Amino acid sequence: MHVNSVITGYADGSISIEQDVQNRLGRIQLLNPQLHAVIALNPHALADARALDAERTAGKARGPLHGVPILLKDNIESADDTATTAGSLALKDNVTGRDAPLVRRLTDAGMVILGKTNLSEWANIRSSHSISGWSAVGGTVRNPYVLDRSACGSSSGSGAAVAAGLAPAAIGTETDGSITCPAAINGLVGLKPTVGLVSRTHIVPISHSQDTAGPMTRTVADAALVLTAIAGSDPADPATREADARKTDYAKGLSKDALKGVTLAVARFYTGYSPSTDAVFEQALSDLKAQGATLVEVKAFDEGPIGKAEGVVLYTELKVDLNAYLASTDPAKVRTRTLADLIAFNKATPKELEWFGQESFEKAEATKGYDDPEYIKAVADGKRLAGPEGIDKILKDTGAVAIVAPTTGPAWTIDPLNGDHYGGSSTTLPAVAGYPHLTVPMGQVGGLPVGLSFIGPAWSEARLLNLGYAYEQATHRRVEPKFLLTVAP
Repeated sequence: MHVNSVITGYADGSISIEQDVQNRLGRIQLLNPQLHAVIALNPHALADARALDAERTAGKARGPLHGVPILLKDNIESADDTATTAGSLALKDNVTGRDAPLVRRLTDAGMVILGKTNLSEWANIRSSHSISGWSAVGGTVRNPYVLDRSACGSSSGSGAAVAAGLAPAAIGTETDGSITCPAAINGLVGLKPTVGLVSRTHIVPISHSQDTAGPMTRTVADAALVLTAIAGSDPADPATREADARKTDYAKGLSKDALKGVTLAVARFYTGYSPSTDAVFEQALSDLKAQGATLVEVKAFDEGPIGKAEGVVLYTELKVDLNAYLASTDPAKVRTRTLADLIAFNKATPKELEWFGQESFEKAEATKGYDDPEYIKAVADGKRLAGPEGIDKILKDTGAVAIVAPTTGPAWTIDPLNGDHYGGSSTTLPAVAGYPHLTVPMGQVGGLPVGLSFIGPAWSEARLLNLGYAYEQATHRRVEPKFLLTVAP
């Protein structure tokens, strides 16, 4: 069931919030041993559900999301007695008693926090040879469409859990691709918002320049509802100073006709790495045209300098931002107080380095801080090349309101020995720019989902959701997973 179906069930009395939460917990108990999607359950979930049922009975529903269950990626703090581990054994006792502001917004809207989802350890920043969806705490997340395939990452468990019906919605986080890739590969809608629309406070960080949290759901309308709940300013996160002025009711006004008369830029430079995905993309382009969109081709764009700048920024910010986060934790529960401590901990803990190393951590530890001229230049270059001279220029030159591209190819076979067999994606340009990126299911390749990306300028979430909604309603490409053991390569 998707979010709006749950809301309907509560409204017509066919199911109570407590019954729904109990059913979800039972489904997690049944399927999670195969999927490894959920890393911890909220021990107060049923009590919270009963309290919300009582509020509804008393006529005090908090809004459209009242009682809807949701899962959180396990790098997001919640004050429900679960640890926030980022998948690392170093944080296995990191029970902070703090709600991230986005979690408070979810519970203020009446949502029930079911628990925490597994993830690529440290949100996939420990090593460039990592296994997406693997963490020392949670094991390897499996794709519910085909169980020997990757769920991508780093919001792997959030993607697999929603696809498998363990929850109607989840929150993921993204620095570059970590919402949109697992959403696409698990047949979901995923939205990476503009950096600064959603608070990052009390989320285990990688990069303040690129980190954000966002919804992962089964439908565009569901993503719009969840985004409406979590968007807003946070005094502790300076990047969100404009959020209250920029946010809106993203579910209001979604229209099946939103593609009529609009111009979209087709990012041909994001094709070629997966011919089978390209074939599905061609059908998506035909569908967009059939709904009244005009398509303008963009054949070339050099992303190389952007990727180079991104590496400098991520490694430098990881060291400073993660050290600050670790310093905010309880030293009695988290003994690793710095990135250097984490590197030493991993070397002393065989399970952590069982499958891959930590060369990215080591590169980050060697960086020189925010005063380093190389870092200062990389921040400026990356933002300029990806934003004003990238997405903004493409839109201006084509007269388009958004860019469309394949999100990524189909899920690859999980390979613990050799790591991910990753082809390509359309994630880096919006990630480095800090601009929004929406993925919507566009079909399947050999039984494996692939997604269509809508990329826009800063603060264009409402427009992207409307475009994605119109495409979704015209095509209905999402299919339910079959939990196949394997498929032919």
